[in-house]
Amino acid sequence: MQSRAQEQPLALTAVKSHYPTNGKEEAVNTDAESMDEEAEFNWEEYMEETGANGAPHTTFKHVEISLQSSFQPGMKLEVANKSSPDTYWVATIITTCGQLLLLRFSGYGEDRKADFWCDVMTAELHPVGWCTQNNKTLMPPEAIKEKYSDWTEFLVQDLTGSRTAPANLLEGPLRGKNTVDLIVDGSVLELQDVSDPFLYWPVRVIQNVGGRLRLRYAGLSDDHQAQDTWLFYLDVRLRPLGWALENQLTLEPPTALRPLKSAPDWHQALEDARLDGQNSPLPLEVFKDHVDLPKHSFKTGMKLEMVSPWEQLQICPVSVTKVYNEIYFQVMLDDLSADAKPRFVVCHANSPGILPVQWCLKNGVGLERPPGYEGQDFDWADYLKHSGTEAAPDACFPDTWQNRGFAKDMWLEAVNPHRPAEVCVAQITQVRGRLLWLRLEGVAKPLSECIVDVESMDIFPVGWCEANAYPLTPPLRPVCQKQKKIAVVQPEKQLAPSQPVETTPVNHCQPVAMDPGSANGRYCCSKIFVNHRCFSGPYLNKGRIAELPQAVGPGKCTLVLKELLSMLINAAYKPGRVLKELQELQDQSWDCQEETLKAKYKGKTYRSTIRIVRLADQIPDFCRKVCVKLQCCPNLFSPVLVTDKCPENCSVQTKTKYTYYYGKKRKLSKPTGGEETAEGELAKPTRRRKKRKAIFVQKKRRSSAVDYTPAGSPQDSDEDEEMALQSGSEGTSSEPRDDASSVEVTSSRPRRAATLRRALSAGHTGQEAPEGRRRSTRSLSAYNQNNKYQPAKGQDMQAEEEGQLVLDRNPLEWSVDEVVQFINSTDCASLANIFQEQDIDGQALLLLTLPTVQECMDLKLGPAIKLCHQIERVKVAFYRQYAN
Repeated sequence: MQSRAQEQPLALTAVKSHYPTNGKEEAVNTDAESMDEEAEFNWEEYMEETGANGAPHTTFKHVEISLQSSFQPGMKLEVANKSSPDTYWVATIITTCGQLLLLRFSGYGEDRKADFWCDVMTAELHPVGWCTQNNKTLMPPEAIKEKYSDWTEFLVQDLTGSRTAPANLLEGPLRGKNTVDLIVDGSVLELQDVSDPFLYWPVRVIQNVGGRLRLRYAGLSDDHQAQDTWLFYLDVRLRPLGWALENQLTLEPPTALRPLKSAPDWHQALEDARLDGQNSPLPLEVFKDHVDLPKHSFKTGMKLEMVSPWEQLQICPVSVTKVYNEIYFQVMLDDLSADAKPRFVVCHANSPGILPVQWCLKNGVGLERPPGYEGQDFDWADYLKHSGTEAAPDACFPDTWQNRGFAKDMWLEAVNPHRPAEVCVAQITQVRGRLLWLRLEGVAKPLSECIVDVESMDIFPVGWCEANAYPLTPPLRPVCQKQKKIAVVQPEKQLAPSQPVETTPVNHCQPVAMDPGSANGRYCCSKIFVNHRCFSGPYLNKGRIAELPQAVGPGKCTLVLKELLSMLINAAYKPGRVLKELQELQDQSWDCQEETLKAKYKGKTYRSTIRIVRLADQIPDFCRKVCVKLQCCPNLFSPVLVTDKCPENCSVQTKTKYTYYYGKKRKLSKPTGGEETAEGELAKPTRRRKKRKAIFVQKKRRSSAVDYTPAGSPQDSDEDEEMALQSGSEGTSSEPRDDASSVEVTSSRPRRAATLRRALSAGHTGQEAPEGRRRSTRSLSAYNQNNKYQPAKGQDMQAEEEGQLVLDRNPLEWSVDEVVQFINSTDCASLANIFQEQDIDGQALLLLTLPTVQECMDLKLGPAIKLCHQIERVKVAFYRQYAN
């Protein structure tokens, strides 16, 4: 589990340290990828795609207890009076909420009117007796000062038998912490031996994961990690340091570990553990929720059934062979074979997995026959008769029918019994009484199934690992439907990385296996600098860029560039859009290696294969073209450090300048001699947009009658982002919002109406654009259909000769019928009935945007854009005529 702890430093190593040149860096990168995959698993998405349900959190009793505050209702403490801060009074904790306490001063009885909340971390709270020790005044609040004549006598009676809040929870490093958080790395406890209930030995806490403790026996070092034990802090085998001595129990290391060290070494380890425990004592509050074990009624020779701790998925007949005391007894696996090896286990009345005779028969579960048993079918009556023994009565067992709310097909997180450090995604495949049959996802068969008790502390609710920053083993294979939900960005003519080079001579970006010496020479690059002062363009967030390290590298070219591109993607306003831009980056002259990069945005994961150059001499050209693609300064990231003034003088340039020279030149007049890129190459003609087949993800959008966001800004429509990524098409799908929904004006900015009029009146020029550009311009200007609007006589509206709509009546005052009449007069007449059915009047009409139209009217993108175009005409006319 240390791999998880090292996950974060791995990323930092890639950024700030030198890459190794001994050929091992690829293995490190593989580990990082695998950990990224682990972290990527998302319960919410998984359950949505599979239709699964998580087991209710309340069914995990041990987890619920671990989340409780260390303070308990009824505890007493001394609190400063609000009216007189120099005086104090005793208060009782009524309830807790995290680090907040609801208190009531003593003397108010059941009167709740003066209850008050305080924060443990900020309020002046002290244990009972603090005022006496520090010569402070105890004085009741003014409101109840006259209630009792002798407050001293009252306090004596009130505090008798009560429990004061622990001092270490009110001050010092443990102040305000929950019970689980009191157990820190290095804390020392005593652990009961698994085979002898009277044998204990100190253990140190190596790791605390939400109350699940990784423990190491005192005397063992990091070389003995295989001997580490994982237990939940509520396990009855854990006791405070000194428990064995107080209860006259034996302190000896476990039998299996004794050969590892000499007797003097073990004795010294014990003394060291005691000393550590005294220097950093574990608060006894940790054990406040430990349950006292009940007395049992078992007798030697009794038979019962038990979930086998030795064999997987087996329930076997066992016998009580020894009764230690009224709490513990020993059972042995029944084995009638000649070469039987005794198998023992220590139990108590609440031990999980012990069951009465005939339990399997009553629950329809198969009972394993004892080895050596003669007979085809096992029968308990015959077996007891021939062995001359008796069955343990049902009264000896806890409630064997209690399922605690678990049900078949529920999902949870469970410890892999074969690897206690591993927690897996698990599904309940069967529930019988208090036993759960689990299938562990991500574990190869036949080790993927196990049986646990409903009281087991090795099962956890969905999301427990994520909440405690612990790796969760996801399913071995992704759910088939998952690919439908995750927007996968792929180039149209991408070839599988595994294809042989001979079959695709045209593709220069085939992945190449690196030989051990390839990390040297031309495959290794020096630092690539992030020049924070350079212009960051429309895609990258200037603030996030400023937080990036000044340089990445040196190291192998592909590793350095992959780390750099991952940082840029994470620094984007919309990572998915930058990922799509990068996937289109290619040059036939480059010697490339394909790498899969990921982007996360609003709970969705986008993946794309990016071509990364392998040679050091190609890095300057690669970096420059990445900058060109992202419409930022060509020196934003470069092998050259910009110390003072950028050679591009980008600090004084406008966004438009870079959009024109390096970007797609949208919404700008184009050179008549054809488009040229910054590198002087002719731009490829854009493909005509294919018919969209993907399912568009619609999200709830903030309702607003106005849009203050300029088209092309980082805050553009999330719906456009997701639709563009899910369609996987080219054209303008990756551009910031060129559709009609971006043409929204506000009363606070009437100047935009003039801009929109110019855009609308430029329709003739827009139609001259090449086919590849037509879609991006038609939403603003290519629909020269304004002249089609011929209002009926006597209507309140008329068309202006230039094609701009002129209204004789404020559209805010239009009725539903007038809205329908207007829609009927446009080329969207077939949609008029929707406006009638939805009761859309003039005010509602002006609130409509493209996402709203698509979502609420269930329209395809084409008809929706056409309809929004007509609505925008009304908006433009409204702001031109009535907004002022």
